[in-house]
Amino acid sequence: MKIHDTGVSRRAILRAGAAAGGTALLGTLPATRLWAQEPQKPAELIVRAWGGEWVEALKRGVSDPFTKATGIAIRHDLTEDNEIQPKVWAAVAQNRVPPIHINWDTTTNATKSALRGVTEDLSDLSNLAGTSELSKPVGLDGYPIVNTYGYVYVLAYRPEAFPDGPPKSWKDLLDPRFKGRIALYNDGIGFHFPAQLAGGGTLADIPANMEPCWEFCRKIKEQSPLLGEDPDFTAWFQNDEIDAACTISTNALAAKRNGVPIAWTVPAEGCKFDTDGLWIPKGLPENELYWAKQYINFAITPEAQQVWLDGLGLPGVVPGLTPPEGLAGDPSYPTKPEDFEHLIRVSAKVQVENESDWFARFKEIMQG
Repeated sequence: MKIHDTGVSRRAILRAGAAAGGTALLGTLPATRLWAQEPQKPAELIVRAWGGEWVEALKRGVSDPFTKATGIAIRHDLTEDNEIQPKVWAAVAQNRVPPIHINWDTTTNATKSALRGVTEDLSDLSNLAGTSELSKPVGLDGYPIVNTYGYVYVLAYRPEAFPDGPPKSWKDLLDPRFKGRIALYNDGIGFHFPAQLAGGGTLADIPANMEPCWEFCRKIKEQSPLLGEDPDFTAWFQNDEIDAACTISTNALAAKRNGVPIAWTVPAEGCKFDTDGLWIPKGLPENELYWAKQYINFAITPEAQQVWLDGLGLPGVVPGLTPPEGLAGDPSYPTKPEDFEHLIRVSAKVQVENESDWFARFKEIMQG
């Protein structure tokens, strides 16, 4: 997180009011309007986001056009998703106004919040009618989250470090020449499932028996991997500090666009496929909730998705998007059923129930 079909119709337009000082098109409003007129606009909306290329792409494709159309400033809060989560949960539990208006989140993290009952229902967003089924969170009622695109945790690599061709297996990273030259997310996200297979286990063993995964992680630990977050991967490739990484393709694409000779592949064991989405915490003033919904509704228009996801190099939830240059048919840009054959997809329910334990176990191994 299934992907592309045809274009989307527009039912209505939201024009910037006098306060916005312009008449730029924003996108369609919810199909059912509960207000006789638009409620008062807040001075700003706070959107939690990831840093680096991620927030820059969101700014270009969604935030800046939204501000131009409405006059509402967008402030991007770059607190990590796992750090903001307990703050939002606590605010809702204590009937306080939450610290953000919109959370750009992994679907798994967002599902935890939805099951906790802290998310607003977004089923009334009119532009959902023009999205693929990828936008719908699986196993949840309604739309407590709107998935906005899918992505693959690829094996990114420097071709010069693999003169015989792309690495065919995740086990290729165990070669002694890569000691200190590979990178993983600091909680192992994206790596657990291919590690399970590389360690001799099966997907059917998840979550009951993850020992093959942990055994392979222990072998990787001996390679002294660098551990970080999204912005780190791009910098590490640019600074020639790593030769290979398990990372979202966006980070490798960013390095490539900055002139770094880099490629990516889906090894024999496969790669994890997942989705991210947008959601709104409960407890906002009604006018702020209204405009936060408009932000998400705009984020799933063809106009916004084309620019936003071109920057990220990811397949969106709006049919008919043009793939970024060079990514049509790429294994990191799945659009057809056959594209998913070598991608690993584990249910959000299983991930929600076990991810915290997996993260803790991975960190324990890497810090041991």
